[in-house]
Amino acid sequence: MIGIKVPKNSADRIRRVLLNHNIIKLDLKIKRVDDFVYIPLTKTPNKELMEELNVYEVNIVDTEFEIHTKGPKSLKDYLKDKIDNELIEEIKKSFDIIGEIVILEIPEEFDEYKYIIGEAALKFTKRQSVYRKTSKIKGIIRTRELEHLAGADNSITIHREFGNRFKLDVRKVYFSPRLATERRKLSQQVRDKEIIVDMFTGIGPFSISIAKEHTVKVYAIDINPDAYKYLKENIKLNKLKGTVIPLLGDVEEVLSGLNIKSDRIIMNLPGTAWSFLDIAVKSLKPGGVLHYYEFASEFQIPIDKIIETAYPRKVEVINRRKVKSKSPGVWHMGIDAIIY
Repeated sequence: MIGIKVPKNSADRIRRVLLNHNIIKLDLKIKRVDDFVYIPLTKTPNKELMEELNVYEVNIVDTEFEIHTKGPKSLKDYLKDKIDNELIEEIKKSFDIIGEIVILEIPEEFDEYKYIIGEAALKFTKRQSVYRKTSKIKGIIRTRELEHLAGADNSITIHREFGNRFKLDVRKVYFSPRLATERRKLSQQVRDKEIIVDMFTGIGPFSISIAKEHTVKVYAIDINPDAYKYLKENIKLNKLKGTVIPLLGDVEEVLSGLNIKSDRIIMNLPGTAWSFLDIAVKSLKPGGVLHYYEFASEFQIPIDKIIETAYPRKVEVINRRKVKSKSPGVWHMGIDAIIY
């Protein structure tokens, strides 16, 4: 049986990641041998997930696992004979775990089942609180409405990611656990002594991930006062090699006031980042790197915007990737470009 061998001291973090990706074979028991834990899998992790997990020195193995004999072991088991299997599959796709909080997406036509689903998710994940999305992300402060379904009605939690801790209130700030691999990859590109601008930092996951590993100076900007509050808390919560400078306000006004030239700029606001490209390019040193994100159907759309805004400066695209799906045919895309 396929499994993953992980160091014992990282097992809980890895189990949470695998649970988020729904590839733990829950009818088999996790086993412990010496200083390692073996987790049974339903399939081999894809390349992106393996890159995320390899920081923990994991190995895919073929080994034997014992069968669980009692009690429900999956969300489907908890909901068996209560709701339709197709709905269960849809819920699993939109499952987000942020610290001790589970956030679900339940279509309105299944309102009558929402509390049943919430209780099942609470038991299945063994977290403290379950909420349901009741609106899209909206406004310049990027928040969404949530409905409490099960467990404690406490929307404040601490999320752990690659050794970092992020405190937040899921009702008041935006945070996506699905960008963990993206944050890790970006951090690995950074070199010591860089000056970096994180234009829409939120609670600081990109800034803190970078400053945790590198002796850099990061100007972390956000317009949401609640995000700014948690950004400052998270700077204190993590032991950083570099310096993160929290700044509250409109990105254009803040950058104009700072009048700095940066080695690297992060623009993770895929819905409207294009409207800030001009100020980003002006703030970037010749040879600096732009990390630009946009919702688009093809790579050339965001690339053309960067080239057009940067003209007459030259642009070299060094990486392009689909970070995650937004909707059918539309992706959250990432473009890394050097602006000369």
